Amino acid sequence: MEIKWLHDFQSLAETRNFSRSAEARATTQPAFSRRIRALEQWLGTTLVDRSKQPVGLTDAGEEFRLVAEEVLSRLYQAREEIRLIGQSEESTISVAATHSLSLTFFPKLIREIEDKIGILRIRLDSNEASHCIHAIHAGECQFVLCHSHFAVDIQLPEDRFMSVRLGEDRLLPVAAPDAEGRPMHALPGAGGHPIAYLGYSETSTIGRAVEFMLARMATKPALNKVFKSQAVGVLKTITREGRGLAWLPESQIHAELDSGTLVIAGDESWVLPIDIRLFRARAPLPRASQKFWDFLSETYASGGEAPRRPALAPS
Repeated sequence: MEIKWLHDFQSLAETRNFSRSAEARATTQPAFSRRIRALEQWLGTTLVDRSKQPVGLTDAGEEFRLVAEEVLSRLYQAREEIRLIGQSEESTISVAATHSLSLTFFPKLIREIEDKIGILRIRLDSNEASHCIHAIHAGECQFVLCHSHFAVDIQLPEDRFMSVRLGEDRLLPVAAPDAEGRPMHALPGAGGHPIAYLGYSETSTIGRAVEFMLARMATKPALNKVFKSQAVGVLKTITREGRGLAWLPESQIHAELDSGTLVIAGDESWVLPIDIRLFRARAPLPRASQKFWDFLSETYASGGEAPRRPALAPS
């Protein structure tokens, strides 16, 4: 049995699609399928129901999914602990953070921490949220910094992970301004003239939070999703060019709001508060990382600093 088979199976259990998983695992579909077959042969049972589209997991597959996650988590955690043996108290603090929070929030956070407890040795890996989550499960980092929302399961269960809320962001509906400074695409839109909607990819935590909000709005907006991306930066650029309306984190668009290159495109009812959280596994941390965690836990126990509140467009 090979470790890569477990990673293959985890990917397939998430995507339910052999082609997408093969691409994600940097292999061909035939080779990927052979590895899944090899895993099933090693276990002596069928894990994947291939008669469905998208494919499903058998009862054995659902049970083994939990086993595979636990095995990989324990294996990589043990590897990380062994690596740390003999290291000094100044061991490196490893953080995986989403692209958007890596650019502005994280540098500000570290400056504030180092002003109080001294210079830290930190390794920051910037990636999409799903890759950050995978990294902490695999023991490749000690912390994950990302947006979170109560309605979105980001696959960090409380029995194995804990978190501290570092602050609140807001997802604001924004669009480029017209010649008179009004939003070119304004909520709620009309049935005959839907708003061009720039959304997030299906795996995005932010995107799923926005979809949760929209599904529960008393006034259903008229939206036509014409573009989607995982990256906040990409959506910000496309929105600024007048392509449509997007919900963007307030922390990422202060400059655009101040300069007027983006304007609020809806009233307060269309604004979605969302947490900024730091996650860690419940397993013991090296001393430097534990000191880092303890400081944040004590400092932010009552919540982070509230973001700036720009004026919103009238209803």
